[in-house]
Amino acid sequence: MSGKRSAGILVYRVTDAGVEVLLGHMGGPFWSRRDTAAWSIPKGEYGPDETPEAAARREFQEELGLAPPEGDWTALGESVQRGGKVVTIWAVEGDLDPADAVPGTFTMEWPRGSGVIQEFPELDRFAWFPAAEAQPRLVAGQRVFLDRLGQRISDGRRPHP
Repeated sequence: MSGKRSAGILVYRVTDAGVEVLLGHMGGPFWSRRDTAAWSIPKGEYGPDETPEAAARREFQEELGLAPPEGDWTALGESVQRGGKVVTIWAVEGDLDPADAVPGTFTMEWPRGSGVIQEFPELDRFAWFPAAEAQPRLVAGQRVFLDRLGQRISDGRRPHP
């Protein structure tokens, strides 16, 4: 286990066509040509001095440059990703315009070994996807959160705390 923890917010909306979720495409050169398993719920790591809820709110703001939607948060629980990181996600209903997002950035040496430091967006684009279309796009370790959201909605109840 890595001991790392991450928290995030899955924004969803219910339309006449069904449930849609807002995802971000992972930025940087490794993900630039990928679509399958290259999208993520806006989330990020936090340390022992921060609550998961505060981290989820902060990371959403950092990754999209937008405040998370107001509304009731629904805990979707935790999942342990392949590398051992524990991810905690909440769902909140909202309707943000992906065009308004101004993503945060990170720096890394690229190309590797070149000595050149470049800046890349953490998430390079955002989009709404119907839940079924989101499933293969989302990194494998986060797909469980779509399942959990879908289960709550198919049970005939809107998510709420």
